Amino acid sequence: MMIKNSPLIFLLLVSFPGVASTLIHCDKLIDGISDKVQTHKTITVDENRITAIKDTGTRSGTKDQHIDLAGATCMPGLMDMHVHITSELSPDRYIDRFRLDPQDYAYASIPYAERTLQAGFTTVRDLGSAHNLSISIRNAINAGTIEGPRIYTAGKSLATTGGHADPTNGRNQALTGDPGPREGVVNGISDIRKAVRQRYKDGADLIKITATGGVLSQASSGQNAQFTDEELIAIVAIAKDYGFKVAAHAHGAEGMKRAVRAGIDSIEHGTYMDAETMRLMKKMGTAYVPTIIAGRFVADKAKIDGYFSDLVRPKAASIGPLIQSTFAKAYRAGVWIVFGTDTGVSPHGDNWKEFTYMVEAGMPAMATIQSATREAAKLLGVSDELGSITVGKLADIVAVSGNPLDDIQAMGKMRFVMKDGQIYRNR
Repeated sequence: MMIKNSPLIFLLLVSFPGVASTLIHCDKLIDGISDKVQTHKTITVDENRITAIKDTGTRSGTKDQHIDLAGATCMPGLMDMHVHITSELSPDRYIDRFRLDPQDYAYASIPYAERTLQAGFTTVRDLGSAHNLSISIRNAINAGTIEGPRIYTAGKSLATTGGHADPTNGRNQALTGDPGPREGVVNGISDIRKAVRQRYKDGADLIKITATGGVLSQASSGQNAQFTDEELIAIVAIAKDYGFKVAAHAHGAEGMKRAVRAGIDSIEHGTYMDAETMRLMKKMGTAYVPTIIAGRFVADKAKIDGYFSDLVRPKAASIGPLIQSTFAKAYRAGVWIVFGTDTGVSPHGDNWKEFTYMVEAGMPAMATIQSATREAAKLLGVSDELGSITVGKLADIVAVSGNPLDDIQAMGKMRFVMKDGQIYRNR
């Protein structure tokens, strides 16, 4: 999804001060760039862009809309770089694949998108959905048919046969078949070419691969490497031809190293990341999207009899609790960290809890907020339009009650949400 850059529109807006503006009065302002909190600032929004940021003073302009956010902290719209907007984990997850139709999942996605936006996440990166549903949801949001965050989506993620994203894992022989590139299953460079080009044809925004085994797939290993070096190099090269970035799900260290050496853009989860992997990531400029909340969520559910299959339960119990400690090590090592939750594993709308787990692991509150604003925009390649409260950028602005630098739990007290200049929440 491309964001239109409109400098002419911006110049026209600031050239006609008589046109009604929206003035947002913030007690405190975190702009996404500076480490300092500004106080008593007024943000002026015209159409869908920020046109001024000034000290709050005497009001003028009877046509203007004034929004008072006393006792609140304003910040850029939050950005979650790992969600699955069309699903939510439950004990019936595997049965539902045979019971529900694609349209059932599509309708269920509408409240997921709404809850995400209401939680202050104005932009998300969807890293895998069946039937290209995330592409359809993205298009519906862009058209104004439903409410939700701005979505960048990978469509159906790519795996090898039996790999973490092979959609036929766990099925009997009569139902397994032989899925190929269209279904996201690739073996060898020829399949990879077709799969990447199919995602381009489908309208995806990026490529997601499963470089290692995973927790929730019906397969025995949660960490084995699942692509060869040659396959990974081919994925990155072909993706670049089509302007795609590549995100790699990875738990095991060997699969991570192969993916990083091949030039992928982000490692997702990173559970068994070792010191060598961290050095490689720093050298290559690879982002780490930790998803601590997903690890904690599945570890908790693994304690419940019947919630997971016998194949998944031990993986959830052993891998899930480790992500937070890996994150702490990666932060201390200076790895580039970008906010992401794997929401859809945990409930939609709870994305903000990731901030609390990051702080709990030793990351300063300001840095966690920047990971979900400035750093996320950098990973997406949209820093010219999103990620900070800056004159000329799109008006994605949120506010929480209180000061999250004093109490990170304030990130769960969303009071105001504006996306693209439109107000979706104002309490």
